[in-house]
Amino acid sequence: MLEVREISKAFGGLKAVDRASLDVRQGEIVGLIGPNGAGKTTLFATIAGFHRPDGGSVIFEGKPITGMQPHRLSAAGLVRTFQITQPFAGINVRENIMVGAYLHTADRRAAARQAEAVAAMVGMADQLDRRGSDLTVAGRKRLELARALATGPRLLLLDEVMAGLNPTEIVEIVEVIKAIRFSGVTILLIEHVMQAVTSLAERVYVLNQGRMIAEGSPAAIAENPQVVEAYLGHGAARVLRA
Repeated sequence: MLEVREISKAFGGLKAVDRASLDVRQGEIVGLIGPNGAGKTTLFATIAGFHRPDGGSVIFEGKPITGMQPHRLSAAGLVRTFQITQPFAGINVRENIMVGAYLHTADRRAAARQAEAVAAMVGMADQLDRRGSDLTVAGRKRLELARALATGPRLLLLDEVMAGLNPTEIVEIVEVIKAIRFSGVTILLIEHVMQAVTSLAERVYVLNQGRMIAEGSPAAIAENPQVVEAYLGHGAARVLRA
């Protein structure tokens, strides 16, 4: 479904992503992890058209999309969320979600129906009339998911949707993401909460200093010496095995 090949992106003298490749098959949940500053969000932004890569290619559903503008990618079914959520503060949850629905319809009633269906999926059916400015952190995260879902994505890129949530909220959002996948949406997610990654992802890629260093099941990744070194520093894997 998604093929990322040898993507590179630099900002001045800093190479944020260095010949990174990954694949996502239809129906999967795939995780992308790595230490802070590894280049994960830059790779996401490049896949989703917010940055033009310096090299490499992105193919979505068999078609080249490298450098395509974000609104065109959203219309094609590839949509991303953002780590820092920014709801429209002056309007309610229903109207916030309708903004996403308007990508495919100009009919206000149809957009409202779509918003209500999506709100139910993410657990916000009882908050449709609440203003965006009044939402908790967890509420904003759910709204970010809902706005993305209202666009009708086939592939959803989730950028640290668990950040800032407490353990109970994390468990709840994990169930929401499972429901999204069950509805037919394929998911690629960046996440630091390993509990969520192991609960959700069939496969995991690990990015460190802009380069892919490992790929495999969550269990295999957790035991990979290169991954341990990336997170804990040089010599850590040897110490842990001792």
